Parts: sequence; structure tokens; C-alpha cells
Amino acid sequence: MTVEQIAGAGLMVLFLADIFLTILYARAGTGLLTPRWNRLIWALVSGVAGILGRRRPVALSFAGPVIVVALVGFWALGLTVGAALIIRPELGTGIRPSSGGTPTDFVTALLVAGNSLSIVGSGDYSPHTSATRILFLLNSLIGASVLSLVLSYLVQVYSALRERNSLALTVDLMTGGTGDAAEMLARLGPGGNFSNAASELGNLARSLAMTKEAHHFYPLLFYFRFREPLYSVSRFSFILLDLTTLIDTTLDCPKHVALVRSAPVEALRGCARLLLATLDKNFPTVNERHLNGAGAGNYKRSYVAALEVLRSADISTQPDADRYAKQRGQWEPLVRRVGPMLGYGIDEIDCRRPANEAAISPTVGTQIVDG
Repeated sequence: MTVEQIAGAGLMVLFLADIFLTILYARAGTGLLTPRWNRLIWALVSGVAGILGRRRPVALSFAGPVIVVALVGFWALGLTVGAALIIRPELGTGIRPSSGGTPTDFVTALLVAGNSLSIVGSGDYSPHTSATRILFLLNSLIGASVLSLVLSYLVQVYSALRERNSLALTVDLMTGGTGDAAEMLARLGPGGNFSNAASELGNLARSLAMTKEAHHFYPLLFYFRFREPLYSVSRFSFILLDLTTLIDTTLDCPKHVALVRSAPVEALRGCARLLLATLDKNFPTVNERHLNGAGAGNYKRSYVAALEVLRSADISTQPDADRYAKQRGQWEPLVRRVGPMLGYGIDEIDCRRPANEAAISPTVGTQIVDG
């Protein structure tokens, strides 16, 4: 083997290892080339979208499909170039056309390599030695295997995307389209009756767990951004985390202990944080130094607005604004790191409008003061 052929074989092994880690091993952040390639394409799409002004959300919504096409092309090109490096030294000797002379340039090698990798297998060039016949056989097996793997991978990605969108839409509908966790909690327990709430939240917890694992198995999902903020991972994660925080810090625990201490509430809280942490760890999220946190004051004003919603729904409460602010301060930074990466503002994620005035009682908790 020549140095050129060794380089070609190494390049093919590199791309096959990347395909193996991305599709078969299926863990976020484990690909050799794919994570960097996807980030590069995202950066290019985001850069183009940045100059479009108000049309930026529309442009960003094409990022996911563009990355899919670019990734398939990237893998195909890498394997073809690798095969061409192996084939070129054999042109004119071990590999010849059925008639006429044999060009030995690299473009011809690319053509022969593409034909040998293709399941169609068309072309005038054919192998004439045992080594080149084995090479063509291996190329055809690699091409057919990679094609079937990529097709099944894309089917799974889009299936997981549909399930993620279904979860996001369900959460939004349960808030009455407001995106406010307090509205969702009020609808879960109309008149203070939370008898079915644990069952409903259990269904959400199962869907959320599948969505979390889908992002772990298919990292490509992260780059699918929709124009409607309700489909944002950051938004439905924020709503669910805010919901569980309100349940823990607002409901009358002795009266609603079956919900407050239920497994579905804890599962939602833990799974939503795991989902955000997975995205924050494996993707280029916003640097924490550039974040402008809301602060405990704004958290408490938001809490007062939530209390107004719950009390108007005749739900008994034992408010604790300090504990709410402390818990929200633990998970909201994750949302603020993940959301802006896909072009969502915090006002599109946190849809509750804080009350203008609030007073904090050291004995009872939060009291609403007429402004």
C-alpha cells in the first residue's frame, strides 16, 4: 500500500467510527466529527439569520433540516474521498474501464469511488485484480450499510421530534395557552380538587423522560428550532419546573400532601433539570458571565402574580416566597443558558407577568398589597 492509500483507509475508518458513535453508540457528545460539524453549520445558519433582523426566527427554523442535509453530505463526502485515495493508485492497472484509456486524475478516482460505494453500482470502471475486487466488495457493503443506518437514524430523529412537539403542545394547552405554570396548576386542581392531578403529571413525566432520552440518543434534535416559542425545550422545561416549585412552596401541604409529596412531581422536577443539564453540557449554550439574572426580587413579584391566579381559582395556599425564590434561583440559570442559544428571549420562555407591588411577611409569607 502507498502512503496515499494508507491515508485514504485512515480517513474511511475515521468517518466510519464517527458514524458508529453517532448512530449506533448514540450518546450525546461522543461523536468524533459530527458534534463539531453540526456546531459549524449552526454557527453559519445563525450568522446568516443574524443579518435578517425580524426574519431571524424564520431563518433559524431551517437550521435543523439544513444540518441534517449537511451531515449526510459530510459523511458521504468523507467516505468517498477516503475511497478515492485508495483507488487512485490502482487506476490503469487494477481498475480499468471496459474500453479506451484510463485517466488517473483524482476526479476520476472520486467518480469510481462514488460508484463503488453506491448501491446502484453503475459505471464503466471495473476491478481486474483480487485486491481491487475485494475493495469494490467492501465499498459496496459499506455504502449499503451506511445508507440503511442513516435512513433509520433520520426516521428515529423525526419520530422523537414529533414526540417532543407533542409534549410541548400538551404542556401549553394545559396552561390554557398562557405559558404560565400557575394557570396550569389552577386547571389541575379546579376548586382545590387535585384528585386527578398526580395521574396527569405522571403522564407528563413519562413523556418528559422519553424526550430527555431522545436528546441523549439523538443530539441532532437540539438544533430543531420552531418559530412558535411554545415548542421550545426551554419553555416547557421552565413551565414544568415552575409548576413543581409552586406545588412545593405554595399549596397547603396538609390538605394536598398526596400531590405535594407524590412521585410524579419529583419525577417532573428531576427530569426537567436533567434535560436542561444535558443540553447545557453538550451544546454551545450562553456563557453564564453574560447572563442577566432576574434576581430574588423579581422572583417574588412573579410569585405574587402566581398566588393571585391560584387564589382566584379557590385553591388554598400556604405561601413561602423566600423558598420559592431560592428554588427558582437553582434551576432558572439553566433555562437562561439554554434558551438564548436557539434565539428565544426570556420573555418568550417566562410568560408570567410579575405583580407590581409585593410585601413579604416574615410570619405568613407573601401578602398581596394593593398598589
